[in-house]
Amino acid sequence: MPQNAEPRPAEPSVARANEEVLRRFPFDDTQDLEDARRGFMGTARESVVQDAAGHTVWDLGAYGFLAQDCPATANPSLWRQSRLCSDHGLFEVTEGIYQVRGFDLSNMTIVEGERGILVIDPLICAETAAAALALYRAHRGARPVTGVLYTHSHADHFGGVHGVVSDEEVAAGVPVLAPHGFLEHAVSENVYAGTAMNRRAAYMYGAALPKGPRGQIGAGLGQTTSTGTAGLIPPTVHITRTGQTETVDGIRMVFQLTPGTEAPAELNLHFPDHSALCMAENATHNLHNLLTLRGAEVRDPRVWAAYLTEAVDLFTDRTDVAFASHHWPTWGRERVIAFLTGQRDLYAYLHDQTLRLLNQGLTGPEIAERVTLPPALERAWHTHGYYGSVSHNTKAVYQRYLGWFDGNPAHLWEHPPVEAARRYVEFMGGTDELLRRARQSYADGDYRWVAQVVHHAVFADPDNAEARTLQADALEQLGYGSENGTWRNFYLMGAYELRHGPVATPTSTVSPDLLAALTLGQLLDSLAIRVDGPRSWDADITIRWKLTDGDADGDPLTLRLRNGVLTHVTGTGPAAAGDPDAEFTLTEATLRAVLLGTLPPADLPSHEGVRVTGDPTRLTELLGHLDTPDPDFPIVTP
Repeated sequence: MPQNAEPRPAEPSVARANEEVLRRFPFDDTQDLEDARRGFMGTARESVVQDAAGHTVWDLGAYGFLAQDCPATANPSLWRQSRLCSDHGLFEVTEGIYQVRGFDLSNMTIVEGERGILVIDPLICAETAAAALALYRAHRGARPVTGVLYTHSHADHFGGVHGVVSDEEVAAGVPVLAPHGFLEHAVSENVYAGTAMNRRAAYMYGAALPKGPRGQIGAGLGQTTSTGTAGLIPPTVHITRTGQTETVDGIRMVFQLTPGTEAPAELNLHFPDHSALCMAENATHNLHNLLTLRGAEVRDPRVWAAYLTEAVDLFTDRTDVAFASHHWPTWGRERVIAFLTGQRDLYAYLHDQTLRLLNQGLTGPEIAERVTLPPALERAWHTHGYYGSVSHNTKAVYQRYLGWFDGNPAHLWEHPPVEAARRYVEFMGGTDELLRRARQSYADGDYRWVAQVVHHAVFADPDNAEARTLQADALEQLGYGSENGTWRNFYLMGAYELRHGPVATPTSTVSPDLLAALTLGQLLDSLAIRVDGPRSWDADITIRWKLTDGDADGDPLTLRLRNGVLTHVTGTGPAAAGDPDAEFTLTEATLRAVLLGTLPPADLPSHEGVRVTGDPTRLTELLGHLDTPDPDFPIVTP
């Protein structure tokens, strides 16, 4: 490891670039500051939110340093955004509608009904959600939760549900509303690729970084992710069409479905009795992601823009305030229309210009260097790339239409990173010569090139302390200059890994509730993803399950591992693979326990209510072909 593990100060070239930002944009515009503090009612007395074991999952005071003037180690525009996002407390949006902001990455919105309250988007974890609800009740009284609404299928909008309502209360009639497809996308996103997404999210949000002027200062969309207990209560009321109306505890709502925008399953909703419009995460005070850096399905900016136009047409003639699940509200009908149409133009412009340029033959990286926003959009603070960016969003549009391959056959069969790095270093004259030249580039302020080229030295020789130090220094300077919160966090987390080694992933959204919400088909798909293909090439194992309860309808479920592929078939048709090696008759709960690893397969034959024919050891053999994901894999080192 490098001997000097401390962050460096900003280099003069970075400091000058950050000073130029102050001259370029209207920092004397205080409208966002006024909006972010409007309706403030108070905040929690205790600044630290802890879990049952006494571990801190959220610290309201962690960002107090943002009250200082922006230092040279931060982009002033991002510093401004982070200061706005770090304001915490209970805020009145309009009569009967309140938000708790600054208690997690997202906001929790509370709408008062006839008997109790509707909670919208209960944060990431139960601990922060409970703290937010307690703050509301301290100011507005101990009203019961009479409804919960998830605006979309990302974990920061449902994970804290157990902090506001229990499974028993939902079973007794408290409704949980969500858009059509919510459960499918919530569980598949967090389980199928959950390990890799959570690992990359650790870099994207920088939750493990020290908070401070040389460390984590925010993520643009909010400050960071809480690290408490995430859960899920499945929805009981599904919103299936635009124009659908629902009334919960006297609260009238009109819905707009917006699938394929910020999430695969998402909705906006209007409160006609309050003249208030909830835009979920479809219109926030920044440029959002078309492809988040943690990884996700590429979003469609064309339909995103179209749904924003539709929202303007459907709701704004009866809207006095618009609010979202992040950031602060916008008041006044004309301002709401200007905000929504500006957001609409932002996504439409990125989509259309990327398509124009790719049809001229430009590749994703070339388009990212070419596209800049129109001056009218760039002047608006809410279009700035604090979370998404013009650079990686245009690449996402390219990927959506054309995929990873840019058409150049030279890129069709490149060497993987480590092998390519060794060859690059050799071609450059060896590590010493590469580092000599890279140090000069660093002195010239070309940190972008240093990061690109020294990456090869690190991958060719990961134990080279000089290469790791220089790469960390370059990434750090790139982070100091970044307006984008997630770029800054990735850069600084990369520097941290190079200096200290990989740190553990602080947050996992793969909770027991999510696993319980998987259908049997999704659960078996999640196992198929873990099959070690090469180790399973010669295996041919068939296991049949007969369920005595659930939705089986008497049809057996056949699981077969063959050709390194784990398939599952319901029924007795030709695809069911003939006679099994072992057959188990059992309940669905017992089957789930085996598949989730809480019941060892060797214990299954003696388990109560289980009948077995054939060779039960074949099940143990089959499950032995599953690989185990690594939740803490390195990212900037091989």
